[in-house]
Amino acid sequence: MVNRHVIGAHYGLRDWLVQRVTAVIMLVYTLGIVLFLLAAHNQGFDGWKALFACTWVKVLTQVTAFALLWHAWVGVRDIWMDYIQSAGLRLTMHVLTLLWLVGSLVYSVKVVWGA
Repeated sequence: MVNRHVIGAHYGLRDWLVQRVTAVIMLVYTLGIVLFLLAAHNQGFDGWKALFACTWVKVLTQVTAFALLWHAWVGVRDIWMDYIQSAGLRLTMHVLTLLWLVGSLVYSVKVVWGA
């Protein structure tokens, strides 16, 4: 029996699982919003405003925004790792992507919570 040291074992499994879990979170949230729109089709802006006045909707929206950004990070990071050969350029792209995603998260908090 040969002992092999595998670098990054289960790294792909974790990414695969993150992609699936975040996709389910986004799907459930989207279905909930669609059901609300179908049920409250005559409510207009007031119904929409009342829905997003609820703290639990704000929390679910923020969790979904975080899931979307995490989902995007895993996907874009894999693209950079697969297609950019230069380590310096790849690191630059990782940093720029992270800055964009963190900025998007901060902006989502501002929009959802009105801060």
